[in-house]
Formats: sequence, structure tokens, C-alpha cells
Amino acid sequence: MDKYQVLKEYFGYDKFRPFQEESIDALLEGRDLLTILPTGAGKSLCYQLPTLMSEGLSVVVSPLIALMQDQVRNLQLLGIEAVTIHSDLSDANRTDIFSRLKSGRVKLLYVAPERLILPQFITFLKSLPLNFFVIDEAHCVSEWGHEFRSDYQQLSILKEHFPDIPIAAFTATATREVAVDIAKSLRLKNPLILRGNVFRENLHISCQPRQRNGRSQILDFLKKHPDESGIIYTFTRKESEDLARFLQTQNISAKAYHAGLEKEEKQRVYEDFVHDCIDIVVATIAFGMGIDKSNIRFVLHTSLPKTIESYYQEIGRAGRDGLPSRTLLLYNKSDEIQKKELIQNTPNEHYRQILEQKLSKMYRYANSSRCRHKMMGQYFGDEVEVCGDKCDNCQKEPVCMEDITTEARMFLSAIYRTGSRFGQNHLIDILRGSQSAKIAQFGHEKLSVYGIGTHRSKEVWRRIIDRLFDLEAITTGVHRAVVMKERGVDILKGKESVKIDAAQLIEPKRISKLKTEDDRPKDEKFEALRELRSKLAKEASLPAYIIFSDKTLLELASYLPQNKAEMLSINGIGEVKYERYGEVFLELCKKLREES
Repeated sequence: MDKYQVLKEYFGYDKFRPFQEESIDALLEGRDLLTILPTGAGKSLCYQLPTLMSEGLSVVVSPLIALMQDQVRNLQLLGIEAVTIHSDLSDANRTDIFSRLKSGRVKLLYVAPERLILPQFITFLKSLPLNFFVIDEAHCVSEWGHEFRSDYQQLSILKEHFPDIPIAAFTATATREVAVDIAKSLRLKNPLILRGNVFRENLHISCQPRQRNGRSQILDFLKKHPDESGIIYTFTRKESEDLARFLQTQNISAKAYHAGLEKEEKQRVYEDFVHDCIDIVVATIAFGMGIDKSNIRFVLHTSLPKTIESYYQEIGRAGRDGLPSRTLLLYNKSDEIQKKELIQNTPNEHYRQILEQKLSKMYRYANSSRCRHKMMGQYFGDEVEVCGDKCDNCQKEPVCMEDITTEARMFLSAIYRTGSRFGQNHLIDILRGSQSAKIAQFGHEKLSVYGIGTHRSKEVWRRIIDRLFDLEAITTGVHRAVVMKERGVDILKGKESVKIDAAQLIEPKRISKLKTEDDRPKDEKFEALRELRSKLAKEASLPAYIIFSDKTLLELASYLPQNKAEMLSINGIGEVKYERYGEVFLELCKKLREES
């Protein structure tokens, strides 16, 4: 079969997506390759298809067991021999896999980088007929990247031991600088470098200053996504558990996931999510890289991510099937301060400075009024047009600015009169006339600024303070004490005024119970097909999206094919999938057409 026949028979597609064919041709020609494509653009097919057309075995380096298991399970469903070797395997399973590899039946082997670089494993691979190596999540190779890993950097030894075997590196998140570093670190020889557009047309991006603990905003957002799959990212393990419990009280199907859970519980939550037994997983960033689930409709962050790369990667988990999906980031200045303190613990000074720069750029991105997609493109060195209606900033009415010089001078005066020794929460308490024990302890009720800011809520005061941070009028010192900078002194002396988006001064809403009823019209054909998919998935103990994606189901619901030829014209249904599931879905399509 040629590459077009393989594409249709195994993967069910009639044409390649951008840069897939170029990547495939490079590997078939024996070239080294670096391909940078956004999540959901079909990177896996770029190496899975050419290995089916080549003699020998492809070795895929991947960072997580869950990701490797998902890929192997999906390939086996397509009738492709694939295996993974990882630490969770029993001795018997490991022995069986080594035997199958020696027999030559296996086409793809998935391994973690730390295993691949072991001398005895290198020796074993030298005994096998290899066609090429694949480095997935290749940004982990680079110190300039956001997830640098020393074991990934050691993959440079591949060219020492296998000088004539091509290497294909794939990632969704690489700036121009990181791309150069990846090619250099892996010692790629005259590689073909392909870079896709970072713009995800099906992804709507929103960022909002967080109100209190953000729960009211979270519920407002979830009202738009009833019964849909989504990920909510939290900063701490405790927050993930607290928020999951809160959502459960709102009759929302959600569970917490973080690195502190027992292994069995983590696996249970993961399985519940990928099998659609729960709608939402509330997780720290320990969750997600291994998720190949295509029908995630939204990603919500409750605090600021550390880098634009990690943010882009995390929101990229929504809408992998190409259907419209939404993201929401809730943030405030304290997020940046907290994460900056954590970065200080990074032992590598060079890497620490890089992370501090990336964190600063992430905050400016969240707080910007410019097109989110265009800013993302600029960060990765890509030209992206203003999106029009795919982000919150492009949908906004013109910003109305309001003068807050009086409030700014109140806060700056509180800093001055307390000796620049206190954090922002205590300073807000002084301005609002709190009777807390700490104020009594230091006698701050006697200050001239005590109680002069009662006309603003705590939340609005935090936004005013964020604005002063953005203007670099203030900064944080020892123990998070707020300190005035030169511009702050000028504001306090009346030499400069301060303005803010008037929307920031609106008092936040109180939490109201989530109404679970869905006012949107249901597509009964799609729901019937989804119900059948769910039934088949449960019987086979498979995630539903591995059988058919939501996009494929929507196309089935729209066309209701009546025979095999019509069924095979649906994107995502090839000969292999038809042999497994075609007849039962065809029968339902015929029934649905008769009823319509």
C-alpha cells in the first residue's frame, strides 16, 4: 500500500493534515526530523504511518506510562503491533514483550528516556532491526524549555550508538530558541524542521482576574458545559480536593487528582475520566500529559501557570478532535509572587533565571488586553492574525478607564506609615478598618490611614494593588512585604495619576447554586450514537473516544450512512475500525434514518 492507502485503511482519513505528509516523507527518506505542531494536530500519525511502510521497529521515547499505554491501546485497536516497557510490568509480561520484539512482529516500542539510555537496553536494541527513533515531548531536552529533564538531555547518546538511524523529534511547545537547542542536543544531522501554526481555531481563550476564591466564576463557566468532559487545574493538592468536594455539592460529576494520592486511587480517577464515568477531573499539573482523550471540551485554570509553554500545552488538551472548545484562566498578582518564591528553590541558577523570565511573561499575557492568539503566536515566533472572536479580548467592548489615583495614594500611604514591613492583606485590613488581633498588636488602628478605604471591598482593593504591581509602582520584599518603588513615590507625591479598566472595580458576585438544567437543544441522533459508543466501550473496557471520536459521531449523525461504502467515507472510520464496529453503527444509522 502507498501512504494514502495506509492513511485510509488504518486511520480512516482521506487526506493529511498540514505538515503530516512532509514529516512522513522525511522519515521514509531516512532523514532526521524536528516537527513542532500544536496538540491535536496529529503528531502521532507522522511516525505511526511510516513505520507501517518500513521494515523493522520504531522506538518511541515518551515521558509518562499513561501516555504510552494510551498510544499502545489505540494502535492495537487499529490492528498494529505495539508494546510498551515500563516499571509497572510484571517479570512475566516483560519477558513476553522481549520475546515478541526479538520475533520481529512488533512495529512500535514505547519506552521512557531513563530506560532507553541504560547500557544493557542499548545493547538489546542493537540486536533488533530498527528503522527510526521518535522523541515525543522533545521540549524536555532543552534547558530553554519549560519542562527540562536531564534524562531527556542524555538522549544525545543515540547518535553515538546508532549513527545511521534517523531521529524524529516532536513537540507542541517550542520557541525558536528551544527548537535550535533540541536539534543541537539530539545531534540531529541536517534535520528537516517543520513548524505548524500555533493558532488553534477551535479553541476560545479567556483570562479573568480571580474574584475571591474563584468559585462563583467557575460555576458560571461550568453552566456553559453541562455533561461535558473537562479539566480544572489547581495550584495545590489541597485545593484540588476542596474544589472537587465543592463541585460535588453542586451536583457536578468531579473527582480530584494529584501526586499525593495512592497509586490505586490515581489510576481509578484516571480511568473514570477517560471512560466518561465522571465529567471533570480537578487536578494539579501532575495530570494531563498522558491524556489522549479527544473529547475534552474545556480546560480551566484556577491560578496562573508558570510558563506560556505549559499553559499552551495544558489548554491544548481541550478540543483535540477539532470541535469548538473553551478555556478559562483565573489569576491575580499573588499567583506570580507565590510561584516566584518556588522558583527560588531551583538549584540551577541559569535555569532559575529562565523560569523567572517565563513567569513574568505569563503574567503579562494573562493581564493583557491584546488578542490572546496573536500574543501566543508572537511568543512562539509565529505570525498569527487577530482572531476576531476566538478570545475574550477580541470580543470585548472598548475598555473604559477610571481614575483610581486617590485609592492608589491611600494604599501607598499605608505602606509608608507601616514601614514597608507588611503584606497586602494586612494593608487592606488597615484601610478597611479591620479589628483584627494583628492590627491591635501593632497599634495600626491609630494610623491616619486606618478605615479610610471602606468604600472598596477586599477584592476590589486586590485589583487596585495588582494594577500598582503592573505599573511597577510597588514590589515585594522580605516575607512578601509590599515595598514602594520610585514610581510609587511619584504617585504618592501627586506627580503621576493611575487609571484602571472600570470593569475591574465592579464588585464580585456571590456564589449561587448551579442550575444543572441544560437549555441547549439536544441532537437526538448524536446522543443515540454516543450511547451506543458508551455501551461498546464498557463491554471492551476501553475509553469511548478510542472507538470513535465525537467528531466522527457528529459526522455519522449528520449523514446517517446506509452501507459500508458510505460508512467508510466518514472521517475516522477505516477498514480496521469498520471491521470492529461498522456493522453495529450502520444498523443504528439505518434505524435513525427510518425514524427521522
